Amino acid sequence: MGLLNSLLEHNRSFVDNREYEQFQTDKFPDKNLAVLACMDARLVELLPKAMGLKNGDAKLIKNAGALVTHPWGSVMRSLLVAIYELRAEEICVVAHRDCGMNAIDPASILDAACRRGVSADTLATLRSAGINLEGWLKGFDNVEDSVRHTVNVIRTHPLMPRDVPVHGLIIHPVTGQLDLIVDGYATLPKAA
Repeated sequence: MGLLNSLLEHNRSFVDNREYEQFQTDKFPDKNLAVLACMDARLVELLPKAMGLKNGDAKLIKNAGALVTHPWGSVMRSLLVAIYELRAEEICVVAHRDCGMNAIDPASILDAACRRGVSADTLATLRSAGINLEGWLKGFDNVEDSVRHTVNVIRTHPLMPRDVPVHGLIIHPVTGQLDLIVDGYATLPKAA
């Protein structure tokens, strides 16, 4: 039947049985929070439960490693939209222990891409265009340092208001324990 057909069949039942009603809310986060988290499958339900979040509480942005790798990329744009248009007032960066982006090997990803049909010519063209594929695919060596770096990129972005607290946390992917790495309130400018 295939995965897509299975998903669509489930969806028909979900809609027909009006199961969506329990999730209804509006587009504004009730807790005025935006969360940048890793896309790890172990966190799909664990992260919101561990943070006490329910549907409608926060804007949730996910990517590999909970990283802002480029200050003008889609993650940063999403955070700015959350702040300026969707009433988010605080940001939490939530990485996790045992992350696949920790010490990831860009060469192995590129080798896998070639085995899946990406040509060496394509890689050469990208490199000739100035794209550092290895740098772009690199993860991080230390999760705490990665969280601090991402918090700093967000907090110091030229379009980010200085009064927005940006917190950094690490969640344990089994227990859900949150460890505070950066207290965003401590980095706010002092009132005059």
